[in-house]
Amino acid sequence: MADAARVYAEALFEAGEDKGKINELQEQLAQFADAVDADRELQVFLFSPYLSSNDKVEGLRRAVTGAEPEFVNFLELLVEKGRMPEVFRIRREYDELWKRANRRLDVTVTSAIELDPGVVGKIGEEVERQTGEKVELSSEVDDGILGGIVLRVGNMVLDASIRTRLEKLRKSVASAA
Repeated sequence: MADAARVYAEALFEAGEDKGKINELQEQLAQFADAVDADRELQVFLFSPYLSSNDKVEGLRRAVTGAEPEFVNFLELLVEKGRMPEVFRIRREYDELWKRANRRLDVTVTSAIELDPGVVGKIGEEVERQTGEKVELSSEVDDGILGGIVLRVGNMVLDASIRTRLEKLRKSVASAA
């Protein structure tokens, strides 16, 4: 059975596609989730099982102004179905759908030392060239990999780190003995 957060994200995304508003809905969902995440009182209000759905919907209507009607309806549906606590997971799922629709790809370059931004940029350009997608590039430092790089492209990992090579060598020597 499909994850509820994914189902809700897909429903909002489809509504956005129908109205040509996927970007606006993504932005509004992000703003709402960030606001809820930052405000403990708002979390208590929206997530409390002791408050009625009607009270929550009324509070939402007063708090959320200027938003797309599809987004307001979506929030009201979450309240009515008791799914508001899943808004953070729904946001992550929606973001993934948005990235796929806009041909965006997350790429993370991990190295043992800080890489020159030019080198990281060239890696991103090469991934863009090979995939045909727009790359959202980030760089991390992890001294645990000893040397080389680990490249995460979407959900695929290319591990060219010295640590992994040494581990493979160790296993090879151990199996030969």
